[in-house]
Amino acid sequence: MAEKVTLIPGDGTGPELTELTRQVLDAADAGIEWNVVEIGEPAIAKYGEPLPKWAVDEILKTPIILKGPLTTPIGGGYRSLNVTLRIILDTYAVVRPAKSLPVPWLYEDVPRFRNVDLVIVREATEELYSGVEHFIPNGANVDTADAAESISIVTRKNSERVARFAFEYARKFKRKKVTVVHKANILKATNGLWLKVASEVAKNYPDIQFEDRIVDNMAMQLVLKPQEYDVLLMTNMFGDIESDLASGLIGGLGVAPSSNIGDKYAMFEAVHGSAPKYAGQWKANPTALMLTATLMLRYMGKNDKADLIESAIFKTLNDGKKLTYDMARIRGVEPVSSKEYTQEIIKNLKQMM
Repeated sequence: MAEKVTLIPGDGTGPELTELTRQVLDAADAGIEWNVVEIGEPAIAKYGEPLPKWAVDEILKTPIILKGPLTTPIGGGYRSLNVTLRIILDTYAVVRPAKSLPVPWLYEDVPRFRNVDLVIVREATEELYSGVEHFIPNGANVDTADAAESISIVTRKNSERVARFAFEYARKFKRKKVTVVHKANILKATNGLWLKVASEVAKNYPDIQFEDRIVDNMAMQLVLKPQEYDVLLMTNMFGDIESDLASGLIGGLGVAPSSNIGDKYAMFEAVHGSAPKYAGQWKANPTALMLTATLMLRYMGKNDKADLIESAIFKTLNDGKKLTYDMARIRGVEPVSSKEYTQEIIKNLKQMM
């Protein structure tokens, strides 16, 4: 019997990426019944708001969501829907694996990144992304503001539950070490509490090594010796930034999957954004969202389907003949459209079934 999953196409390149990912899942007979819900820019065009209440109600009907990228206005406009959904769903742990792909040509110029295998666990419901900020007007007119203020909220409750999640994740997947990342030398209250709580939680997991790193040093360590790290536990903003860096180690945002896990809901999305300038060109690389879908399948207990899709993707990449523009540039071949790339994956997938 098919399991129902809510599919949020997103905007920008989102609709085409989710369509291609859906084609691969359907070709693999993944056993999914799709409940499609449009939010973001398409919802504004149709309903006048980015996240109508009825759309939220629809999303809450299924415990699993596959989401395409959504555009976030810069410097104004509505609040990030990515952040909003995580808070609504209470998916408090963003899990972003950064594992080198079994594609040797991808790392010819950076051989030290061939054996990267780490996971960033990022707290997703508070800190600077809480959105508690405002302009300080110069006089009565906010348009003349020459200062702004943002409040970073770190609570013991949310720090403790994501820390426990990170250690339980490490134990479940047989990982040996958790590194908590912070800036407690400067942000002594907020990051001091974060570090203190993580250190307390660590005492309940004597089988897991524990250490801490200051965030700026962690960025350097990831570039120089990423193989020394396993599970990295981070606050919201630091995790957002460092996970993009980690994506660069394994081949870029085009191949970086991600999940948002809570106690009741799980939402799966690629690390990258919506890239609206490429919308409708069928140019953007769908690999990240396809690999994200394999994370979703494993979460659903469909490991055989996840293995099948991964094998088809990796065969296509290793063949190196039909690649989207970002991968083709590295390989030194002529790029093909994301449609043609996907059809090659499906062809390989069918041959493996």
